Amino acid sequence: MLLLAIILAGCTTPVPQALPPSILPAQFASAIPSSAKIWPDTEWWKSFGDPQLTSLIEDAERNNGDLGVAAARVLEAKAQSGVVRSALLPGVSAGINRINGDCSGQSCDQFASSQAYDLNFSASYQLDFWGLARSNLRAANEQLKSARFAQQSVALTVASNVAREYMSVLALRGRIAIVNENITAINSILDLIKLRVEVGAVSHLDLASEQAQVESVEAQLPQLETAERKAVFTLAVLLGKPPEGFDVQDATLDEIKPPQVSVGLPLSLLSRRPDIAAVEAQLAAAHANVDAARAAFLPQISLTGSGGFISNAVGTLMQGSNFGYNYGVNLLEAIFDGGKLRAQKHLTEATEQEYIVRYRTAVYSAFADVETALIDTRNTAKQQEHLEREVIAAREAFTISQLQYRQGVADLLTVLQAQQTLFSAEDQLVQVMLANRQASVTLFLALGGGWVENQNEQTQFPAQS
Repeated sequence: MLLLAIILAGCTTPVPQALPPSILPAQFASAIPSSAKIWPDTEWWKSFGDPQLTSLIEDAERNNGDLGVAAARVLEAKAQSGVVRSALLPGVSAGINRINGDCSGQSCDQFASSQAYDLNFSASYQLDFWGLARSNLRAANEQLKSARFAQQSVALTVASNVAREYMSVLALRGRIAIVNENITAINSILDLIKLRVEVGAVSHLDLASEQAQVESVEAQLPQLETAERKAVFTLAVLLGKPPEGFDVQDATLDEIKPPQVSVGLPLSLLSRRPDIAAVEAQLAAAHANVDAARAAFLPQISLTGSGGFISNAVGTLMQGSNFGYNYGVNLLEAIFDGGKLRAQKHLTEATEQEYIVRYRTAVYSAFADVETALIDTRNTAKQQEHLEREVIAAREAFTISQLQYRQGVADLLTVLQAQQTLFSAEDQLVQVMLANRQASVTLFLALGGGWVENQNEQTQFPAQS
């Protein structure tokens, strides 16, 4: 009966399951292309077809500061696990002492001046009958898992941030090029107006209107140039480089082709998001702490032993007649602790409940991330198609209005309106193209970037209803 009680007390309890089958959706609500590949590859950024993007992300993987911090936290968690593991092993220590004695006064005849040498060894071992040390070690190992998963989540976030920032640089450069193109077109019309003013064909009103248009467009350049430099500097920091002297080669968003990817089933997403796995490991660690808090109520049993030599002379220290030893068994049970153990148990149980909610929230957020990214990629692609057709039509209208103005058939207001429509559509097209490509990056991020949790590390096993 005693042996059975010991075995049952030392057993660990299963981690509570945070997701009832009834709350898991059968599939994602957004439409998914049937021809798309299911799940991204671990090097998903290569599928965008931009060698410079690949090079930048590889630089970030080597030098990014956040990744360095995440790696250090893994080492910290590994060291902490080693500290906790030591409680399962016996402790052995050794010491050597030199003992001197002397006296003064009338009672010296009762004491002799003495000198002795002491060489001793001691050992202690706490029996983990109730699984307290093993539960603490399990909690530490789950924290180590969480740190590793968090490192993978940081790596995925860094790669997606590099991709988005790089695309922002290209988009801003494209918008700057559109403004310069706009200025060139306005100046060509302005030269024509100046000639007509000189011969009295038009009034100064047209000249003033066109000059105001030039200034209005040129005023956009400083803001765009500032934003482009900020994006480059942000990209440099992501790559772990100083911003001074850093730059990216010229490219256009047209060269970046967002790939299609399917998302599979919602249930499969749970083992493909490192951030979810990190919270899952934290929940398992919190549950291990609950087991440890329960085991702390039971008596703690330890074995102790010590032995050594003592002699008045070093030369005779190791003689067998100078050896002594002792051993014993200690049983420690708290009788009154002011409610400390009970409060610690309540604390660990509350922490476990917190991480159950955290895990469930992380799963819901992951589903929302995928749904949002799917909507963004689909709708920005549709918006891009409409804007591309608008740009073609607006460019034709602007060309016709210029010819008609030169022939005196149309007035300047018609030209200005056509010009404004064209360059506004071109600028909006670049921004939508950026949103579409960044939405694709977000989708890869939402799908976990090709990462997969090992089955033997999982502690949550939700089933589809």
